[in-house]
Amino acid sequence: MTLQIAKRLTNNIFTTARTPTAGLFSSLHCHYSSTSSDRITATLFPGDGIGPEIAESVKQVFTAADVPVEWEEHFVGTEVDPRTQSFVTWESLESVRRNKVGLKGPMATPIGKGHRSLNLTLRKELNLYANVRPCYSLPGYKTRYDNVNLVTIRENTEGEYSGLEHQVVRGVVESLKIITRQASLRVAEYAFYYAKTHGRQRVSAVHKANIMQKTDGLFLKCCREVADKYPEIKYEEVVIDNCCMMLVKNPTLFDVLVMPNLYGDIISDLCAGLIGGLGLTPSLNIGEGGIALAEAVHGSAPDIAGKNLANPTALLLSAVSMLHHLDLNEKADKIQDAVLKTIAEGKYRTGDLGGTSTTTEFTKAIIDHL
Repeated sequence: MTLQIAKRLTNNIFTTARTPTAGLFSSLHCHYSSTSSDRITATLFPGDGIGPEIAESVKQVFTAADVPVEWEEHFVGTEVDPRTQSFVTWESLESVRRNKVGLKGPMATPIGKGHRSLNLTLRKELNLYANVRPCYSLPGYKTRYDNVNLVTIRENTEGEYSGLEHQVVRGVVESLKIITRQASLRVAEYAFYYAKTHGRQRVSAVHKANIMQKTDGLFLKCCREVADKYPEIKYEEVVIDNCCMMLVKNPTLFDVLVMPNLYGDIISDLCAGLIGGLGLTPSLNIGEGGIALAEAVHGSAPDIAGKNLANPTALLLSAVSMLHHLDLNEKADKIQDAVLKTIAEGKYRTGDLGGTSTTTEFTKAIIDHL
């Protein structure tokens, strides 16, 4: 593996880099079409903390861009819904199932309070099996790394996040890691499909099978099985600790990474840090039956909620991914270009991007660039 990466580093020096934003969100599983007279209904979860403010930014930009989407808003409940065992209501889930597409702001689950995670509830109940998070350098926004252009695809429904924990005896607790052939094949198939349809050259399966031989071993076996059906896509396997080190040393070594749930949670956040943080990172969850739920993956930032200081970039770019899923590619590209131009110009940036602009000013600048 080390030799493969060394060879690839040499090759990268002489290889022209892909255009950072090209094809990142082209249609994943398009089940929708739109004409000027059609209006598509999408579920919107504004979320907690800064969620309602950045959701309002998205609505304003969509209106200015004349995007044919009607929002059906749902808010987190104040009490646990016994049907979902969380603050996400059954009616909210039914809205996404009916509309098959949605956008979600940040949701906060109280830590250690015994409540089922809001995000976990959505993933499990809607069977959102793959989290797709493109990570690319933004033109004009300088970070430690240039030309980052990779995609993490995370299995979203099982692994250590299966929620199966119990106390064996006092002072000893046990958490079960669940890996199934069905879920592993499903996410591996999606990763290779994504790579093929987006012009990607390589899929890297991230694992720790040298230690967890049964669970991660099954995941790798499924990835190899799918890889055999895509001979045009290079396939490799990378141990997670080595993967983290290589990402920090040179992220251009990787293209598409597919991995079980916990590793995906860690690696995708690591990759976000390479390009400026979670506030700049889009995310789209893919479910069976054509369901897609785009989301901002950063926190709810209660310390700045209601102060007009939040950065709506992540939710806007996630909304762009939703538009590509709906095959509204022209509208999606128009909004994405406006966001990237606003950040590159540097005149209007929120505090987390090194500027002093308010959410309102930043949003208006994006609208002016449409």
